[in-house]
Amino acid sequence: MSLDALLVRIRDEIARTAHPRAPWLTPRKGPDGEPAHDVIVVGAGQSGLAIAFGLMRAQVTNVLVLDRAPEGLEGPWLTYARMRTLRSPKDFTGPDLGLPALTYQSWHEARYGADAWEALDLIPREDWAAYLAFVRVATGVPVENGVTVTGIAPAEGLIAVTDARGRVRHARKVVLATGQEGAGRWAIPEVLADLPAGRVARTDDAIDFAGLEGKRVAVIGAGASAFDNAATALEAGAAEVHLLCRRAEAQVVQPYRWLTFAGFLRHLGDLDDAWRWRFMSAVMGLREGFPQPTWDRCARHPNFHFRPGSPVTAARMEDGAVRLDTPKGAVAADRVIAATGIAVDYAARPELLAFAHNIATWGDRYAPPPEARDDRLAAYPYLGDDYAFTEREPGLTPWIRDIHLFGIASTVSHGPSGSSINAMTTAVPRLVSGLTRGLFVADLDRHWADFRAYDVKQAVLR
Repeated sequence: MSLDALLVRIRDEIARTAHPRAPWLTPRKGPDGEPAHDVIVVGAGQSGLAIAFGLMRAQVTNVLVLDRAPEGLEGPWLTYARMRTLRSPKDFTGPDLGLPALTYQSWHEARYGADAWEALDLIPREDWAAYLAFVRVATGVPVENGVTVTGIAPAEGLIAVTDARGRVRHARKVVLATGQEGAGRWAIPEVLADLPAGRVARTDDAIDFAGLEGKRVAVIGAGASAFDNAATALEAGAAEVHLLCRRAEAQVVQPYRWLTFAGFLRHLGDLDDAWRWRFMSAVMGLREGFPQPTWDRCARHPNFHFRPGSPVTAARMEDGAVRLDTPKGAVAADRVIAATGIAVDYAARPELLAFAHNIATWGDRYAPPPEARDDRLAAYPYLGDDYAFTEREPGLTPWIRDIHLFGIASTVSHGPSGSSINAMTTAVPRLVSGLTRGLFVADLDRHWADFRAYDVKQAVLR
């Protein structure tokens, strides 16, 4: 089957499974007199596309997806993702939302053949990006690229979404599917703060790896992305690469593999606060493990040096190089790459500034036992069951109940969800259900009036 034939099959499956087809939303206008959207999704990566597709399947067709990147470069896959393949098993489904023809397997077989699928181990990230581009075309999700959202504020019963050019769009609800940094910023350890800017990079930066040929590189962190960046530097010809791991041992157990079962993925968000905190603080405390190919990609290089139990305690310039002090000795490097994850920092996100001060966090809502305290997790947003922000001070910003966060920062409230392929089949429908519930409940008076006025006869008595 060709990709063109697959496209026909997908659209046929969509049409065959479209029940209930009846439109149920009434168009609204914004304060500017222009038509308002029912939902605006910010972010056209894998999650944003799946959310919009799920809404369209629920007859919420007046939806728009915005993304700051050019078309084809949404998400990390062709920019700062530096793994060779996805780490998820090839048979994990997600953006298809249960349509067999829309799965990655169907796309791969149409492009490369069934034998190629059988021989495939893990999905190359470039193929995953191409598949997502195909999903966008196949589903007809409306996307505007090159749009950077800089503000979100209330507007006469709607939400005003302002972009960097000053254009304002209005919507009844807004979903932030803005990936890993959607509630904060990429973190750099404070100990590196005084180093020259040209000496330190984050993993999301556009790093000139070719310029690292013959250089000494230190990578701080030991998650999967740390190894990806170390391997990329080694393959670019770095003289030596030191990977500095704070822990005494590397994390080789992948907790996300254990929790990938329907009960956990569907119902973690239904548990009480104590159980959610217990599970997610343990899972997130372990960090994400890396698979064997990720380790082997680095370890095959004799100039790769893995240094567990080596948190950086001090950093300074010395003899024209960066000197990093650790409990196990100093490391000299020409360039440092910080693979130290995300810091929750609402004020760092321009689109959140209008309500950042009133976002309820887990620290506001739950006090764990002393031995289970975790200031990092306490900063995560305490989301409603529909992924909506909740207020720290009730009544101050009530409109944020119509702003929904679907990203890494959703994890403490809902478990794996945004930015996790393994959870898309359960998390996206849960979010879509919450969005449609909110839209329906807000229109109850109209629905009741429409019902009372309904008089379409199904039969004529002869």
